Amino acid sequence: MTSLKVGDKAPVFEGVNQNGEKISLKDYAGKKLILYFYPKDNTPGCTAESCNLNDNYEAWLQKGFDVVGVSPDSQKSHQNFIAKFGFRFNLISDTEHEILEAYGAWGLKKMYGKEYMGVLRKTFVIDENGVISEIFEKVDTKDHSNQIIEALKL
Repeated sequence: MTSLKVGDKAPVFEGVNQNGEKISLKDYAGKKLILYFYPKDNTPGCTAESCNLNDNYEAWLQKGFDVVGVSPDSQKSHQNFIAKFGFRFNLISDTEHEILEAYGAWGLKKMYGKEYMGVLRKTFVIDENGVISEIFEKVDTKDHSNQIIEALKL
């Protein structure tokens, strides 16, 4: 599994958003990006995290950041998730787990004593030069924006 750390170049990625449009790290050259990985649309933790980032989206834009979410859900699932909650940022459908694996966000999980492969909830803050400036492996889903603000001292 990939083990990225602060100061590393962010892995280049290209995926497809909810509308079937290609989205890549290159699209954010010269901009700061909050790239978050979450397990599943319309589940309690993922909804709380996505809504918290969306509720603060204007503030993120004013601070020079954009936000992109990545999960293995389909484009259709992302469209429904966005329509239900009014998200203003892109969600990438990574059904083949290529981006998830490149960022070390796909791995072994345990629940009720069973082990299985799944999405490891993580957030990467990437600077204007494509360098990882912060990594969150323990995400506060209900207050993720403040968690990021405090870590970056914004």
